[in-house]
Amino acid sequence: MTIIEWPRRVAAVGQFHVRDLGSPELDSDDDHHLRKVLRAREGEEIVVTDGRGSWALCAVTERGLELVTHVHLDPASPETTLYLSPLKGDRAEWAVAKATEVGVTRVVPLISERMVVKFKGDAREKTLSRWRRIAAEATGQCRRTYDVEIAAPVRVGDVPAWVAIADFGAKGNWQGVRGVAIGPEGGWAANEWDETRRRVGLGPTVLRAETAGVVAAAIVAFQAGGWGFALDGTQNE
Repeated sequence: MTIIEWPRRVAAVGQFHVRDLGSPELDSDDDHHLRKVLRAREGEEIVVTDGRGSWALCAVTERGLELVTHVHLDPASPETTLYLSPLKGDRAEWAVAKATEVGVTRVVPLISERMVVKFKGDAREKTLSRWRRIAAEATGQCRRTYDVEIAAPVRVGDVPAWVAIADFGAKGNWQGVRGVAIGPEGGWAANEWDETRRRVGLGPTVLRAETAGVVAAAIVAFQAGGWGFALDGTQNE
């Protein structure tokens, strides 16, 4: 992510989606949130973005917004994917928010054998809608300017061969992993995955499913270069 105007971006009241960065206007819900919930005052700044990497800073005026910087374009992060089984309560939603914050570019709901939550019909659509809303909110909070994709659900058998699976005690190398699958609360069923599937571990302790999702997302995003630096502090190309 570009460092141009970065301190001002962090200090801004918030970040919002707009259709036209050249003439930014908030929709009624965002305008209400900005003025009534965040209590933005005239002259305070917000970030506006199109969700495709372009952004600008605007000042809040009495009746709208006024551009105060040129439109900038952030470089895209490497593509990384988290396959996450829906979890009980709001645990999966929390994981989606945190995975967005740490930098994955795509989250895919994963239908697995031991999944215990209802994920059909209206329940499925409501869950997908919540995940998309939460990802959008987290994107704004952490000042990402590329929308995180919440993809259509897939079953274990349809997960691409290049995706690794997280499994306790696995010793597989994370090198080159751009996608990882996290199971439900009860873990993977026996023989649910082909024996040739790459398996990677998440450390020496047993993690809750939502924690495993966030840890896996962070590892994938970091080693793919999405954080912009390496372990030795050097800048990634």
